[in-house]
Amino acid sequence: MNTQAQITPGMIHVINGPNLNMLGKREPDIYGAFTLDQINRELKVRADALGLSLDSFQSNHEGEILDYIHAVFEQGSAGVIINPGALTHTSVALRDALSMLSCPIVEVHLSNIHKRETFRHTSMIAGIATGQLTGFGHYGYHMALDFLHSLVG
Repeated sequence: MNTQAQITPGMIHVINGPNLNMLGKREPDIYGAFTLDQINRELKVRADALGLSLDSFQSNHEGEILDYIHAVFEQGSAGVIINPGALTHTSVALRDALSMLSCPIVEVHLSNIHKRETFRHTSMIAGIATGQLTGFGHYGYHMALDFLHSLVG
């Protein structure tokens, strides 16, 4: 899994937050059996087929995610797909960093956050995201990539 920013203009950036490195092991009945590495490999194949450059980043540390977003801001981006994990519901800092970006942002959640515990119903990111996909499992990432492709061609 990439933990170093490989930022180039025109690239799609896939950002995953805390605990998503545990996909496939952690509560597969909620999050599915796919690992994050499997999702990233599938996305890379799809991006290549669409003629898009893709970089995937995951961290369990909010500051590292913010630093990555700052690098995306400085270098430019064609689009961002983000699954903020639990930071979705708590991080004003993440929202502020993402709001600096001028590219489309798609928020993705494997489970339907609106069918879960009440504290998961509120997303700090939704108000600044271009769109939100929840409850489609790992397919949500593919849907987000296809959507961004339709925007940036």
